[in-house]
Amino acid sequence: MVVSDYNRASGGAGDYQSLLKADCEQCFGLCCVSLPFAVSADFAMDKDAGSPCGSLQEDFRCGIHAGLRDLGFRGCTVYDCFGAGQQVSQVTFKSRSWRQAPESAKLMFEVFPVMRQLHEMLWYLADALTREPARPIHAALQDMMGKTKRLTQLDADSINGIDVVSHRAEVNELLIKTSEFVRAEAARLTKSSSGRRKTYSRGMDLVGAKLKGADLRGANLRGAYLIAADLREADLRWADLIGADMRDADIRGADLTGSLFLVQGQVNSAKGDAGTKLPPSLSRPSHWASGAERR
Repeated sequence: MVVSDYNRASGGAGDYQSLLKADCEQCFGLCCVSLPFAVSADFAMDKDAGSPCGSLQEDFRCGIHAGLRDLGFRGCTVYDCFGAGQQVSQVTFKSRSWRQAPESAKLMFEVFPVMRQLHEMLWYLADALTREPARPIHAALQDMMGKTKRLTQLDADSINGIDVVSHRAEVNELLIKTSEFVRAEAARLTKSSSGRRKTYSRGMDLVGAKLKGADLRGANLRGAYLIAADLREADLRWADLIGADMRDADIRGADLTGSLFLVQGQVNSAKGDAGTKLPPSLSRPSHWASGAERR
């Protein structure tokens, strides 16, 4: 992402969904320093928040990037900052790195996760604005997008003081309404072929669920636990997937086009193949093509 393009973006969905993507060339390795991680299936070692990863090089690039998954750092390959890294690096701190200005390092590392949350909200709002059934609230969505964008352009101290929980609650109210509009339309469109489809609810435990070929069009899977679920060839069009945990979910051959609030990190953490259909705003992970995640 070119940061200047981000700041000139008019607020339309097309602008944001193409720009809210990580550009490590313009970031000071903030995710490799700011965030903590612990030994697990996703990380091969412990690291404290604010402490640089041992693989971070002087040019802020990862020294083991090409082999992260093989070396036990799968968590790094599924993380997505939604472009917050370059915004904090190039705009909020005006291109001065934490190495150049160590006195600003602590504040920079605190601002980064706040910015990441704001950018995530912008992604969801942009998604909502592409949904024709949600047209009755498009004006409110545009207003909230503008408000959120203005927060990202504040100075570092002001960003660090944002009540993110309260702002997220405001955004989420609109996202829930968007979901209701879209899923109601999906129910209308699929009524003749729906039969007696099972209903799902927010936060449902579907760990390891056998859902191969399931008709999940318009399903409410907000915050669902889909870890290692078998979703091969499932139809997830118009399903609300915000916050769904898709680690190791098998989505080979599944149709996720039109799914609501799906993000790159969820896709990266799942197991897919060339037959998996994704929204145009998302990219097919390189490790899918390698076969490394096939069962």
